[in-house]
Amino acid sequence: MPFQIGSTLLDACVLAVLANGDAYGYRLTQQLRQVVDISESTLYPVLRRLQKDGAVQSYDQPFMGRNRRYYRLTEKGVQMYGSYQDEWIDFRTRIDSVMLNSILLPENREKAGERTEENDKI
Repeated sequence: MPFQIGSTLLDACVLAVLANGDAYGYRLTQQLRQVVDISESTLYPVLRRLQKDGAVQSYDQPFMGRNRRYYRLTEKGVQMYGSYQDEWIDFRTRIDSVMLNSILLPENREKAGERTEENDKI
């Protein structure tokens, strides 16, 4: 069962992609799909919300006879992204302490049927 991604984490991921440079919607979707299952119909409301919050702004650029809408971070977006990075490091550390440390305990390995030195002595 895949983990669900909340709107705050999705906002942070969009800002992270845009921190690497301006991008248009389809390109953003493709980059985000490398880490989360997202469709363009999910992405555009996120972009509108980030625009409304002043974190992202858009501009049009001609491309093959039509306009392509690009998105870029504003100064507020850069600050928000920095805050999200700090929060993510803290969150990840706390989750890792639960998820990964419990795996390393010998009694949990025994329950899972893994060989440990204690098992080998029996």
